[in-house]
Amino acid sequence: MSQRLSVGLLFGGESPEHEVSIVTARAIAQHLDPARFVVRPMGIARNGVWVVAGDPFSRLAAGELPERSAHPFLPLERGAEDTPLPDLFFNALHGAGGEDGQIQGYLELLHRPYTGAGLLAMAAGMDKWITKRLWESEGLPVVPYEGLTEERWIRDRQACLAACGKLGLPLFVKPANLGSSIGVEKVKRTEDLAAALDRAFTFDRRVLVEQGLDVREIEVAVLGGDEPLVSQPGEVIVADEFYTFEDKYLAGKSRTEIPARLPEELADLVRKLASRAFAAVDGYGMARVDFFLERPSGRIFLNELNFIPGFTSISMYPKMMAASGVPYGELLTRLVDLALARHAQAARRQTGFQSGSDWFRGK
Repeated sequence: MSQRLSVGLLFGGESPEHEVSIVTARAIAQHLDPARFVVRPMGIARNGVWVVAGDPFSRLAAGELPERSAHPFLPLERGAEDTPLPDLFFNALHGAGGEDGQIQGYLELLHRPYTGAGLLAMAAGMDKWITKRLWESEGLPVVPYEGLTEERWIRDRQACLAACGKLGLPLFVKPANLGSSIGVEKVKRTEDLAAALDRAFTFDRRVLVEQGLDVREIEVAVLGGDEPLVSQPGEVIVADEFYTFEDKYLAGKSRTEIPARLPEELADLVRKLASRAFAAVDGYGMARVDFFLERPSGRIFLNELNFIPGFTSISMYPKMMAASGVPYGELLTRLVDLALARHAQAARRQTGFQSGSDWFRGK
């Protein structure tokens, strides 16, 4: 039997999605193929320090904030400076730090393969406002919206409120760079909008305000690279006015339906749009692409894209992939294989250049 690959499983992080990431990583650790992989959990505490000793799952769950290494360029905890690099990294970090290009840039510097999309795709996909602008440039349908920066909000609140007011009511206010519905609010009255924006700006300096529509929530799982596998659509049948964090992870009042009850032509359209949306942001590895199906008109709108979706065995992404013939364990293996393939591709690129002159040496 060939030697097993060591997999550094990254989870936790400094984002508000820290707890969600712990749950995701526990499920991944339990299902990575033990015949091929040795799992090395690497938790990132809420203070940004990498926790590698003992049981990182328990230590992060307990809220431990370990002391950082004395080596200024190492994020590792003190005493762990000689920790060997794993063969590859499995990124289970949700939100800022893990899903916005930051960790991807760091892992590129370490010259190690990692699961998921690269820096550019992650940064673009994390910011809902940027994602919409890229989709619009490709002629893809998005919900009418207004993007606001904190600087613009501070400079002229009334102008911002007026711009958002043109969208009508209700409105959804969303921090541009958060997931799991954290910080999202539905605004039904004009007089409540300013307070909702103030709260959203406590999470992010960029906020998205979207027109509130009467919709069904349709989701699609994408796996691969230039010619990805696209699952059959699933549907989240929402119990409250929208799919809140509490409902997703705590109350569980909403339910899912896979496949979604859609006419065949509409299901095919959703899958094609998902593939185009994935390619438009240079997607790679995996993504869950979310849609709104407007009930009165039957129109389809892209909502957002999540490059590191919830990944427990009962999360929508793995369930949609399982329904499309890729069970959870095989899905994890495919993600690792995609990481290795992308890394090998990058290793073939020419990175050096020499001009043949000594002009750069100085006098």
